[in-house]
Amino acid sequence: MATELSRVLPSTGSPTVVEIGAGTGALCPSIRRRLDPAARYLAVEVDPPLVAHLRATLPWLEVLEGDAADLGRLLAGAGAGPVDAVVSSLPFTLLPADQRRRVIEEVTRVLRPSGVFTTVCYVPGLPRRMREFRQLLDESFDEVLTTATVMRNVPPARTFVCRRPRPTT
Repeated sequence: MATELSRVLPSTGSPTVVEIGAGTGALCPSIRRRLDPAARYLAVEVDPPLVAHLRATLPWLEVLEGDAADLGRLLAGAGAGPVDAVVSSLPFTLLPADQRRRVIEEVTRVLRPSGVFTTVCYVPGLPRRMREFRQLLDESFDEVLTTATVMRNVPPARTFVCRRPRPTT
């Protein structure tokens, strides 16, 4: 994922970057290093103990507690306007189809037209859900690039880089 970040995160200016499903903050230091000090970096996490952990261990990170399916409302509450990049390691293939769709619709709503959505997707044993997720991305973005599955990762994973969000109906 660190290699992918250099391709999708702006390194200059004052972009707004959001990480959904920040968890324990494993990606946060890599994202922060990539961003200009003028950037705004927000993380959305639904689990209260993980929110507390992020706030305690990464005081420089702006943490929003809530569900990524409410991304627009959460960002509006934080005074964050259109977003330049959204990064995610949410387990999309494990989410129910309607929840997957709601989260992706929220991502496409908050992204600038030039924005980029990048997600790591874990692939063990769920080929049908992976196909469904890829179809959802193809419907939601003009361009979807996929890395090869990294089998050395536990669990195996691939990265999707999605550009030019399509308006939701």
